[in-house]
Amino acid sequence: MRSVTKKWIALKLSSLLLTPLMIWFAINLAGIYDKSFFEVLNFFRSQPAKILFILFIIFAYLFSSLSISEVFEDYIKDEKIKNAANKALFLFATTCPILTIIILFKL
Repeated sequence: MRSVTKKWIALKLSSLLLTPLMIWFAINLAGIYDKSFFEVLNFFRSQPAKILFILFIIFAYLFSSLSISEVFEDYIKDEKIKNAANKALFLFATTCPILTIIILFKL
């Protein structure tokens, strides 16, 4: 299978998995919007919310990095700049979710 086909499949699967997680997050965000700090903290300490939020973060960053990478492929003609942009995007798309997961587990 070609790498562009794998990328396309990964983009479609991540968007499919991200949709119910986004709905869950939007519903729960509306529920904790006007709560106190400790109630929000307790929400993120609960095991189901923690796991679902971690999955949401992982798939959101995966989907966004795949989408932005496609924009780089389409609009950046210089290979050096394109490779540097993709490497910076990969670094950002792996560092941010990892830091978020570490912070969530330290709650």
